[in-house]
Amino acid sequence: MKNIVLATAISALMAAPAMAESVKIGFMTTLSGGAGVIGKQQQNAVNLAMEHKANTLGGFDAEVIFVDDQRKPDVAKQLANRLIKSDRVDVIAGVIWSNLLMAVHKQVTRSDTLLISANAGPSPLAGERCHPNFVSMSWQNDQTPEGMGKYMQEAGVKSVYTLSPNYQAGKDMITGLKRYYKGDIVEEVYTKLGQTDFQAELSALRAAKPEATFIFQPGGMGINFIKQWKQAGMDDVSDLYTVFSVDAISLPVLKDAAIGTLSTQTWSPDLDNAMNARFVADYKAKFGGYPSYYAAQAYDSIMAIDHALAKGGSTDAATMAGVLAKGGIPTTRGMLRMNSNHFPIQTMYLREAVKDADGVATTRIVSTVFENHADAYAQDCTF
Repeated sequence: MKNIVLATAISALMAAPAMAESVKIGFMTTLSGGAGVIGKQQQNAVNLAMEHKANTLGGFDAEVIFVDDQRKPDVAKQLANRLIKSDRVDVIAGVIWSNLLMAVHKQVTRSDTLLISANAGPSPLAGERCHPNFVSMSWQNDQTPEGMGKYMQEAGVKSVYTLSPNYQAGKDMITGLKRYYKGDIVEEVYTKLGQTDFQAELSALRAAKPEATFIFQPGGMGINFIKQWKQAGMDDVSDLYTVFSVDAISLPVLKDAAIGTLSTQTWSPDLDNAMNARFVADYKAKFGGYPSYYAAQAYDSIMAIDHALAKGGSTDAATMAGVLAKGGIPTTRGMLRMNSNHFPIQTMYLREAVKDADGVATTRIVSTVFENHADAYAQDCTF
């Protein structure tokens, strides 16, 4: 009888479905201060992705821990240490700001934790300081302004005045612009990160009278700059071109002031593929407005983790990174290819700020600037 009972118990255990393993993700973003609006979009998108995946990724039960880096490198380093040692996460994702990603990159990658950027793409991490445990699900910083530089060059713009924050991403943006724009750079102005008053810069710009002005002023910086640009009547002085300044973060505030502004980007809410259509529709329904590319890249980061776990069957950092390195990652931008340095090879679009059928400000794709566009630093990356 004992043997029969034991055999029955063993059979029942064998018939029962195996308990799913789990994966723990630390998502680092900026949730406080003036930049908190960006982080909130990322948080919304991650939660939406987890809802779409029923809180399982690649067959693993999944948990996301959000942390607020406060846009401070020292805070980001402390949080990364906590996520690795106390929370014991398998992946750290997110990170909006390039100086913060530079601050945490070494401690995360050397801990055998997979690090996935959902936004920042500093040039050193694409080149000589690349690491096999780091993957970008956004772009390398130079790529987006390279698209604008190419467009401006082909449009015959003769001179340009540039304004960008004085940190790694700001410098990368101007480097990227100049890689394809060969006209006259009248002045390169580097503003304070987080600056809100641009009256002095606008006065100098008015005196210089450049044909065009190129700005990289993300989030609240861009909102303040464009408001002050319009108030000062600068449209009569120079043509404005942007990257990362006119988007779903700024448009609800800027509204008509931004209509007609051109920018370049790898994503737009009107991209025609099934994943993007579902993402945009559900985001608008759930959160009451258009998602930004910050949100799209956060959503894509979760989908990348899902893909890596499904294909690799393991939470091991090297295994997940190896899967992602092969590309074929389903994202809101379509199937994403990866370069040898684990940065995307992707299409770059020219976008215009417009109003949709309901009169809501958004962006639409005007044309394709680059196809299969790779960054300039992969040749310096040796794993």
